[in-house]
Amino acid sequence: QVQLVESGGGLVQAGDSLRLSCVASGRTFNIATMAWFRQAPGKEREFVAAIRRTGRSTYYSDSVKGRFTISGDNAKDTVSLQMISLNPEDTAVYYCAADKSVSIPLSRRPTTYDYWGQGTQVTVSS
Repeated sequence: QVQLVESGGGLVQAGDSLRLSCVASGRTFNIATMAWFRQAPGKEREFVAAIRRTGRSTYYSDSVKGRFTISGDNAKDTVSLQMISLNPEDTAVYYCAADKSVSIPLSRRPTTYDYWGQGTQVTVSS
């Protein structure tokens, strides 16, 4: 089993920056890909960004590309999401997720991911 714990959410104003972190524990050697998803009220959970643990390839949704940066530290079993130029449309609960398998191409479907954190709220006021 793998446990994921997110931190770093909060209330910010439009244009501000925020950094989310996720720490993995347990059988982390099983993890092939780590990702961030988000879910706004009344909407489906959507893919935000992902990073392969081997090779460090990164992937982004079109809505965050150029504003968000995902990074990881395998030695510390952490993954971070640096967010800049936040806008109210970024308001959501952000979830860290981990996939045991290497999906090619990378999967952006929540159902692919095996482990989930509890989520951290990000609220961007206008």
